[in-house]
Amino acid sequence: MPLALLALAVGAFGLGTTEFVMMGLLPDVADDLGISIPTAGHLVSAYALGVVIGAPLLAAATTRMSRRAVLIALMALFVLGNALSALAPGEISLLAARFVSGLPHGAFFGVGAVVATGMVAPERRARSVSLMFLGLTVANIVGVPAATAMGQQFGWRATFLGVSAIGAAAIAALAALIPRENAPAPTTGLRGELAALRSLPVWLALGTTVAGFGALFAAYSYITPMLTDAAGFAETSVTLLLALFGVGATAGNLLGGRLADHSLRGTLFGGLASLVVVLALFPLLMRTPVTAAVSVALLGMAAFVTGSPLQLMVMEKAAAAPSLASSANQAAFNLANAGGAWIGGLALAAGFGTTSPAAAGAGLAVLGLAVAGTAYAVDRRRVAAAPATGRERVVAGHVPEAVESVRR
Repeated sequence: MPLALLALAVGAFGLGTTEFVMMGLLPDVADDLGISIPTAGHLVSAYALGVVIGAPLLAAATTRMSRRAVLIALMALFVLGNALSALAPGEISLLAARFVSGLPHGAFFGVGAVVATGMVAPERRARSVSLMFLGLTVANIVGVPAATAMGQQFGWRATFLGVSAIGAAAIAALAALIPRENAPAPTTGLRGELAALRSLPVWLALGTTVAGFGALFAAYSYITPMLTDAAGFAETSVTLLLALFGVGATAGNLLGGRLADHSLRGTLFGGLASLVVVLALFPLLMRTPVTAAVSVALLGMAAFVTGSPLQLMVMEKAAAAPSLASSANQAAFNLANAGGAWIGGLALAAGFGTTSPAAAGAGLAVLGLAVAGTAYAVDRRRVAAAPATGRERVVAGHVPEAVESVRR
């Protein structure tokens, strides 16, 4: 694997840290700014909104730029947003700064995935994406706890200055390690990129992301009350248990990348099916502390096995113009975050019990399997119809690519 993937992983580490660290800093930020914790929670939403808006817009706006230059520019915007967060004098300015911090998130992962797969042999594409995502999963094990501890010790503003430093290190690594010839400017332009989004298989792949990761966030958003109320853990133990989730996510991410290089669809279907099983068993697993701890790790592993296969599938379905579609998949991840948390909350509000969000998540995972199955059926029909109709392009790519996609 090329060393340049390390630069992408460093950037992903910074993005993952700043995305999730706000949850641990909410009480400190609320006290400092004189606002309630629910109001401070809007800072989490502001970042997610920046991701959803910034992913397609920035990818579209930079279609004529070298992908290497785009990655460096996106990380510079990330540094700016976090520096503004550290210097924000009040709630409104901090909301705006968090929104700016989120803008480059989706586009960085989207364009970074295209660059990563372009630097390796075809049989290692999924593994290259998983190594970039490694920075995101490791952030949940190391980055977020360390940044939270820094904020509690030196003030929450120091945390965002520290994250800005990570972004600066990522810029240096990107400039030094990514060869110019491996990240040239795309040739399709904005029109070609937009054309890729008109493909039904692209939208089915994005729908699989929303449903599959919506299943994760339906449960994970309410994991703390499950662990304390159902499993009987003390609140002081939750941070350590969440690190177990990060360990499971890291293992699942690496496993998914390795397996997807052998069978993309098989890994995707297997990951979604295992997510259904884990979430369906949550009410039983949450009855004892030991099985509850195991279930948290299994949840991270089952969910993140599908991460790199989903990213690669979207890129394959938009093979002629992958940057915008790849970035749109990151927006889909954040829609899954918001939608899954909302659906899990509905289950709790309806009085179905503390572990009911996991059951709702299992239903979403089943939906993800159904959408993935529909995508597979559509691919088979299109490939079968191509020779009879004489069409030269299938699923936003050439017929041989579509045939290979169905085979895998």
